[in-house]
Amino acid sequence: MTTQVAVAAPHPDAVAAARSVVENGGGAVDAALAAAAALTVAYPHQCSVGGDLVALVRTPDGEVRSVISAGAAAAGFDAAAVAGLDRMPPGGPLAITVPGVVAGWASLAGLGARLPFADLLAPAIALAADGVAVSPGLARGTLDRLSVVRSDPGLSALLLEDDGEPRRAGAPLVQPALARTLTEIAGDWTSFYTGPLGQRLATALEGFGSPLRAADLAAHEAEVGSPLTMTLDGVTWSVAPPPSQGAALLAVLAAGPAGRLAAAREAELHRDALLGDPRLGPIDVEALLGRAARRVGALPSGPKPAGDTVAVTAVADDGTAVTLIQSVFQTFGSGLLDPATGVVFHNRGSAFSIDPAHPGRVRPGARPPHTLCPVIAVHDDTVLALGCQGGRAQAWILSQVAGEAVTTTDLPGLLERPRWVIGSRDLGLPAPSLLLEPGVPEAVSLAGTATGLGLDVITSPAKRDDAGHVQVCRLDAGGLSAAADPRADGVGLVVGAA
Repeated sequence: MTTQVAVAAPHPDAVAAARSVVENGGGAVDAALAAAAALTVAYPHQCSVGGDLVALVRTPDGEVRSVISAGAAAAGFDAAAVAGLDRMPPGGPLAITVPGVVAGWASLAGLGARLPFADLLAPAIALAADGVAVSPGLARGTLDRLSVVRSDPGLSALLLEDDGEPRRAGAPLVQPALARTLTEIAGDWTSFYTGPLGQRLATALEGFGSPLRAADLAAHEAEVGSPLTMTLDGVTWSVAPPPSQGAALLAVLAAGPAGRLAAAREAELHRDALLGDPRLGPIDVEALLGRAARRVGALPSGPKPAGDTVAVTAVADDGTAVTLIQSVFQTFGSGLLDPATGVVFHNRGSAFSIDPAHPGRVRPGARPPHTLCPVIAVHDDTVLALGCQGGRAQAWILSQVAGEAVTTTDLPGLLERPRWVIGSRDLGLPAPSLLLEPGVPEAVSLAGTATGLGLDVITSPAKRDDAGHVQVCRLDAGGLSAAADPRADGVGLVVGAA
């Protein structure tokens, strides 16, 4: 029986939730789910039961399974609604797809949870009912999207004081409507999609102007399957398949440290041009992996995703590993919170293309291209679970820490190192750029490579959320270890009996 679990998450209350279920007999899957549920309460700018989930689970026998619970566009979506636009709306009702988080939680529980589903959600319900302190990250997110918060009655009531100013870090955040919603989910998770709760959500969505209806919610199912894998230097890497961008991470890892930036730019272009929903048409996975040449051009990048996502990782001493990423995409997602249920709806639909020839084009029942990119690595007796916030940059963020995370004796120091990212509008920049945090050791050579790739070079004066909030847990011959990225509010620790 497992006695210890390493867990890392971007908020201390999430790790406290994980600790409580482990102390009550839970394992790695239980810990990850309890933390994930708590984050939907503590971090509404980054995740919600109204968002999506992508995860990987390694069982003690060594099998790795992917869980993709990414929601689809409405069956009644009318392309005329976006005709004449140069891209999908970045927020609002047309950007909402079916929320997949709750079905994803249930599928994860089926892959190894020990405790009843209600026990896993109990810490989150208590946080919502009793209140959680506004974290520095949530305070920053509110300020960054203050105009969006003020324009939505639900977000305003949650995040603004009586004088209309944002709640400061440390202020209590009490969410009774969300507590009731989580309680219903704990009693019967299918109620989110087919029960009275699902009907209330469908009514709210229709009221916002979304084409989603109750039948769309009822049709949603999480997809449990096999990951994409690659072995490099004896390390087997597993990532989620399309519509996740996991293949992009494998392509960058295969290039090695010296070729990382050029490979990242190529992977970015291939992902933007080729990624879509494999349920609705073929996806060129070999090209996404960098194994087949495809001529592609630069496409407009998506919305700036600061504060878009949370990663939770957990590894137990029996070899079970979980890396779970859930998201509302942009900060506060669609910018719409239903006051009756407390649910913030995501804006994953903003990642669709409106090009009728694109594999990721918007159409009824399609899942959008997904940035969520969890990864599991195995090398001999070492098992590593890794994930990060970082929107479209997740693949190159992870590539800068993944290799050393397998062997380093200083996981916290690894996550503290300065990093680089590439992007444009998604980084708040007007043109494709290489953004460097201060102190990146190879800055000079990176800048030279970037110029040759046609990228502008920008050096940030400080570390940034754009460079990712990485969470990592590991089991090796020396035992369990964990670390949380200092760019967020999180904690990494080992819980359970020694």
